[in-house]
Amino acid sequence: MKLEIIRKIIGGILLVSLISLIFFQPIQQYLAIPKTITVFEGQDYSFQKAAPVSASLVSHNSIVTLAQGKHTVSMKASENGKNEMLLEFAGIPIKKVDVHVLKDFRVIPGGQSIGVKLNTVGVLVVGHHLINTISGKKSPGEIAGIKIGDIITEINGNKIEKMTDVAPFVQNAGQEGKALEMVISRESGKFSTKLTPLKDKGENIYKLGLYIRDSAAGIGTMTFVHPQSKKYGALGHVISDMDTKQPIVVEDGQIVRSTVTSIEKGSNGDPGEKLARFSSDREIVGNIQKNSPFGIFGEMVKELKNGVMDKPMPIALSHQVKEGPAKILTVVNDDRVEEFDIEIVSTIPQKFPATKGMVIKVTDPKLLKKTGGIVQGMSGSPIIQDGKLIGAVTHVFVNDPTSGYGVHIEWMLNEAGINIYEMPKNKAS
Repeated sequence: MKLEIIRKIIGGILLVSLISLIFFQPIQQYLAIPKTITVFEGQDYSFQKAAPVSASLVSHNSIVTLAQGKHTVSMKASENGKNEMLLEFAGIPIKKVDVHVLKDFRVIPGGQSIGVKLNTVGVLVVGHHLINTISGKKSPGEIAGIKIGDIITEINGNKIEKMTDVAPFVQNAGQEGKALEMVISRESGKFSTKLTPLKDKGENIYKLGLYIRDSAAGIGTMTFVHPQSKKYGALGHVISDMDTKQPIVVEDGQIVRSTVTSIEKGSNGDPGEKLARFSSDREIVGNIQKNSPFGIFGEMVKELKNGVMDKPMPIALSHQVKEGPAKILTVVNDDRVEEFDIEIVSTIPQKFPATKGMVIKVTDPKLLKKTGGIVQGMSGSPIIQDGKLIGAVTHVFVNDPTSGYGVHIEWMLNEAGINIYEMPKNKAS
């Protein structure tokens, strides 16, 4: 019995000791140091350490240099490559950290208002309608099992690219009394179905009983342009169809210059909106190759300057972004890009691509007075912190238009097909 009590006392002491150890500051600092540190050439990185801990580099090369204070270790990245850093306590190794230095990488920030025109893969079904036939009201499309959000890609073995491709097949099939062989693309996959057009007795023409659309248009904000490849990223979120609410599957598309004509100010429960028009000349400045959860992406065919920050600037990886003041570039009047103050309320050092990496809050009095905060059309506005492009505005909080989400620039660049993680070469010691 006494032995059991002694065991419980010892177990309790060990548990309390373990908990105390976890909350002991040097242990917390040790746990906070990542296993891998990735920085770009020319950038600095520092972290807290307990006073008795020392840091040293395993390989003697010029990739990074260390400077140690009593409670911090500072690292200066000099050139592309990799090394290892060893942390020691009283001469005993306690942790090894991989250090990767990526090649210097820069993009030109955006902020310009852009007009967006997307052309779908096939034609998109956005609704059903009943045809007034001699035998009653019917929808051939609904009878054929076609749903809102489906995409018609083929009719009778012919590829369908736009709405005008559909009408001749419909009238011919109706007059011959034959069913159309249709290939439908749906989120779950492709399938075939037969659809027999019916005659509208009031108009004396044959119809599908479907509302269809082959393109969509809107406005947004440019995020970045990569000067070497001319690749760009914009919006920071996927474009969904206004009727089906589903992401638009893009065949191709174009971006043009856009002018903001007025602002509908946002309020709690009612997000505002930029009202804009495409430039009068409709000059195409870029193509659209991808519509993804991280925005729209393609290549520029014309130069598009913002007049505020038109020189390439470095970027920050998700783990380098910190809470605190930052700026956004956006247009609230005509086509003039302006700089406004915001606050990074929280940021997540993501290891894998995700759309909501930051919570941001507009603090600029001028912007708050003009827009009430974040409004529709502001998506894609670049976020800049400490002279680095860190991400883009994506969504507004409906119940608090002064705040919203941001996406890390790291993931937008990845979606654009730009490799910023060029594997560093091992350097000889």
